[in-house]
Amino acid sequence: MMEKEPLLTESINQRAASYGSAPGAVTLSGSSKPGEDSYQVEGDEDDIYIRRAVVFIEDAIHYRSINHRVDSKSLRVYRWYYSWIWQWGMILAIAVILGLAFVERPSSLSLSSDPRYRQAAWEPPCGLTEGIETAFLIIFAFDVTVKSYLIGWTEFKKNKWLISYTVVIAGSLMDLIVSLSMVCGENIRVRRLFRPFFLLQNSSLMKKTLKSLKKTLPEIASVVLLLALHLCLFTMFGMLLFAKREKSEENAEWETYFRNLPLSLSSLLVLLTTANNPDVMTPAYSLNRLYAIFFIAFSVIGTYLIMNLLTAIIYNQFRGYLLVSMQESVLRRRLGIRAAFEVLCCRGQAEDQGLEKACENEQAGGVQVKTIEQVLQQVQAESYYKHAIMTEVQQLTERRIQSQTFQNLFDVLERDRIKETVLVVDSEKSISDWSEYYLEVINLSFVIFYLLEMVLKIVAFGLRGYLFYRSNILDGLLTLSLVALQMFILVKYGFSCPKWDLPQPGLASLWEIVRMVNMLIVFRCLRIIPKIKVMAVVASTLVDLVRNLRAFAGILLAVYYVYAVLGIWLFHEAITAPANVSSSSNSSAECGSYEQLGYWPNNFDDFASALVLLYNVMVVNNWHVFLEAYTKHTTEWSKVYFIAWWLTSSVMWVNLFVALILENFTYKWDRSQDCLDVERIKYESSVQLMFRRDLQEPTEEELAARLLQHPHLHLIQ
Repeated sequence: MMEKEPLLTESINQRAASYGSAPGAVTLSGSSKPGEDSYQVEGDEDDIYIRRAVVFIEDAIHYRSINHRVDSKSLRVYRWYYSWIWQWGMILAIAVILGLAFVERPSSLSLSSDPRYRQAAWEPPCGLTEGIETAFLIIFAFDVTVKSYLIGWTEFKKNKWLISYTVVIAGSLMDLIVSLSMVCGENIRVRRLFRPFFLLQNSSLMKKTLKSLKKTLPEIASVVLLLALHLCLFTMFGMLLFAKREKSEENAEWETYFRNLPLSLSSLLVLLTTANNPDVMTPAYSLNRLYAIFFIAFSVIGTYLIMNLLTAIIYNQFRGYLLVSMQESVLRRRLGIRAAFEVLCCRGQAEDQGLEKACENEQAGGVQVKTIEQVLQQVQAESYYKHAIMTEVQQLTERRIQSQTFQNLFDVLERDRIKETVLVVDSEKSISDWSEYYLEVINLSFVIFYLLEMVLKIVAFGLRGYLFYRSNILDGLLTLSLVALQMFILVKYGFSCPKWDLPQPGLASLWEIVRMVNMLIVFRCLRIIPKIKVMAVVASTLVDLVRNLRAFAGILLAVYYVYAVLGIWLFHEAITAPANVSSSSNSSAECGSYEQLGYWPNNFDDFASALVLLYNVMVVNNWHVFLEAYTKHTTEWSKVYFIAWWLTSSVMWVNLFVALILENFTYKWDRSQDCLDVERIKYESSVQLMFRRDLQEPTEEELAARLLQHPHLHLIQ
């Protein structure tokens, strides 16, 4: 059984813990139950310590849990499972199974989504997409089987994601069998709704984000309730203020926007998004200018106060919950490093004293430096971090190091990765109106200057140092392209060419070549962006957003996917195109309507067009046009779908992105203040590093408690 006593005492940093279930034996149990996956460490199995340490360090680098099997066979399977081949294979499988929606009936394989001009799209024969989906579901089943084996049955029962993973695969297979039994004639495929789950479960950061969102929903719901109260209150006032009157010319506001309760609510809801401003106000405002006070008060309170309050709450609450999730990531990293130390410490004592006395001598604790080097050589990590850690190890003067020193070796993982350092060079350029000959000379001067700069950099840094920076690679390619084009001009046309600025026949006309040269010169001038402090921070923030917010974009993609599938179920071919597609077909349509604006390509007739329509609704410009059109052609209940999508995408998710952009920019700006004016250092940050300054280090007691709870590795005092 697992030991209940504390793993480490006050001398936790001075010695390693012992392994086994009895004094004098070195036993590493592969389970929390006696006898399961247990074995004795003997002779040629001594390197099992090295393999365990390698895996634990890799777990720490990637913020993975260490609660997995640690026997030799399982470690090989574990490293293979997290190899780039299998992980990229899983990403490809997820991309393919998500992309099936574009090919399945109703197919998106047509040139236009406009039903007036759309030709019949190619649809795959029954069994083709189903066969592909079956193959990938088998891959997912294999994936969940391997995961379950690696963590063991006890941990599997605690893991809700893996249980859900199994249920989703089983449900998808059953729905697939139903489809095949109906010869692909069913209109609703439930398994389509399950597909985004494969994307979500494959990313630990997406799981953390979803967990944080789940905890933030009560706070968001309270503000949405306040928003609904504000909307209902002004709707009541509006229906009383713009009631039907005896004079028909004074009923324009009532007739168009406040005729009944559903119409009044939807009119003010759209005004809340400013999509129909000032249209909704104009009929009443034309009668009495004081009516503007009602609409302005509604917009100020709802749009500018409550909606911005919602942004602040999402930023504050979500950030707090995400910090808790990131705290767990820090604990995982520390735990992985500490577990690697304990394994290596016992291995080092076994070498010095023999296996029977391993870990019994309290004064012989510590890890040999040569053992650390041996482990790091097998660790799969980015070359930057691996080289930095190896440099730290090579600078050690002790023969053995203790846990704190071992931990400090991996502090480089918590630092921002420095990508490049460049000097700021001020330059002044004067512009004059010169003749074409002088402009040609200027182009040649730029090319010579760029070539000279490239040569000097290579001489100063060496070819390897020059190619280390991506910006130099880009500059070098542009410079070589400019040199090649300029040499082509000189060879073909010489130094003097009359009427060089006129287009000439042929693929290699002088005019086209000069235009290309000028474009490359202008493109190379984009290097000025990193030299301007604010512009550099903004540009680097945008680059980091693409990389670090992939988890949030992935969740948004999953939401898009689900809503698009639901939209196809509810509104497929709900709006049919008129038989007459002549230019006068819109003349009888109401001004500002779906038909009059020619919004026919925006529909739910296939998956691709559904995604575009949902994006247009998220932007909220004219989103009420789609709301009214589908309400007219279906039922009033269709408003629930569009309003739910607006709340999910435009209100919650856009505000969440704004909050995260603020966090990322604030982090970048604070880091930029630490740089001197004569240099700019571009840092590569991550989501964990964005919140690193607010995270706390786990205590020794916390690490000890977690190590004791490891289901497959028994550590005793």
